[in-house]
Amino acid sequence: MDIRFSGSRSGTAPLTWGQRAIWDTIQKTAPDDHYFNFGRVLKVPGRARPLTVERAVEVLGALVERHGSLRTRLGAGPSQILETSGAIAVTLSAGDPDRLLDTLAERAFDYAGEWPLRVGLVVAGGTVTHIVLVFCHLAADGLGAEAAITDLRLLLLRGAVPGPPPPSPLDLARWQRSEQGLRVARIAAEHWESEYRRIPPTMFDRPVAVPEGPPVWRAQIVSRALDLAVQRIAAVHGVSTSTVLLAASSVLVGAVTGHDVCAMLPIVGNRFRADTANAVTTLSQEGLFVLDLRGDATFADLLRRAKPAALRAYRSAYHDPDDRDRLTARVSRERGAEIHPYCCFNDMRFVDRVDASHDERTVRQAMKETALTWPLSQDRLNCRFCLHVTGEPGGLGVSLTADTRFLPRPAMERYLYDLESLLVEAAFREVLEPVG
Repeated sequence: MDIRFSGSRSGTAPLTWGQRAIWDTIQKTAPDDHYFNFGRVLKVPGRARPLTVERAVEVLGALVERHGSLRTRLGAGPSQILETSGAIAVTLSAGDPDRLLDTLAERAFDYAGEWPLRVGLVVAGGTVTHIVLVFCHLAADGLGAEAAITDLRLLLLRGAVPGPPPPSPLDLARWQRSEQGLRVARIAAEHWESEYRRIPPTMFDRPVAVPEGPPVWRAQIVSRALDLAVQRIAAVHGVSTSTVLLAASSVLVGAVTGHDVCAMLPIVGNRFRADTANAVTTLSQEGLFVLDLRGDATFADLLRRAKPAALRAYRSAYHDPDDRDRLTARVSRERGAEIHPYCCFNDMRFVDRVDASHDERTVRQAMKETALTWPLSQDRLNCRFCLHVTGEPGGLGVSLTADTRFLPRPAMERYLYDLESLLVEAAFREVLEPVG
């Protein structure tokens, strides 16, 4: 069974900033680049049933026709090639949709030869119950995938998506080379250059261990206590929960590495323009967050510093990777060392909830429920320290993927539990002694 599509446009253009950023990361991570595959499972809405396989394939064809990124492949240069027509194979299954998602995501994409979307249908009694989509990261980021799922749901329920389609990667690439796009890039580059002159060359700068087996590991905690504590801190201090977590993460990175200025690379959605809010593409890029940890600062003091620093980081994220490469090379030559934090932060949640009413007894009691697992190991990663935040049924999910040559597994485990402890303490008392 194939999804056949016939769009209204075709063309070739340079990669967008977002595409170039993720393509560089993919190349540095290969052959373990299946790491960047991700997907979504849509339970077919009750009002859309019974949904036949034939009707599901027809609806998916309309989705691909609406969003050019889903029929765009990698070309020479590299470049992006938007195709008018084609066919995407569909995998049929009678099993668990989450397992089907894992199966579809377990191998890397053929970026030039394969369409950037894999599709599976879970069928029971002749009816499609779940639609599984796995995205190539060149085609969509997390917010882009959510936009695709929203449109898919509308197509199932109403047969159409209102309004014109959002800009395609082809349109974005052309805007980014316009006078307005170049001005945005120039402002971002100025931030990167000024901060690169004052941060440590890299945060994790000294190998401390020789690992046995794969050097890259992921540790994860799911903590209800952390979720409640972060909500309370954010409400009391008038900031987002993401800023609270970014500040606390930086504090602990400084403590682990011994640096009194911490540089982290938060992944930013870059959907500030109204016309790109619902675009199915990859707009996410790294921003540069710098937090000065010097002085006898409490966590509340550091949080006040973090708020404007986070805003500067978010503005710097929509940048031209070529500009960043050039200034990185120049500043590295001037300073006599490679400048790269190798330290990133990715808040993957879509909803921010703040609540000052959580009481101390409940939060501290919840700490007893926190559990740590080791869900992943592999040989290569383009970074040394990657912190991911997700919303989980049991609380806040925080996973740390690290190169254990620079941060061994016991230190990874200690980092995650220290993050929980720091934020629970900060939620219920003003820390009088310096943090770190």
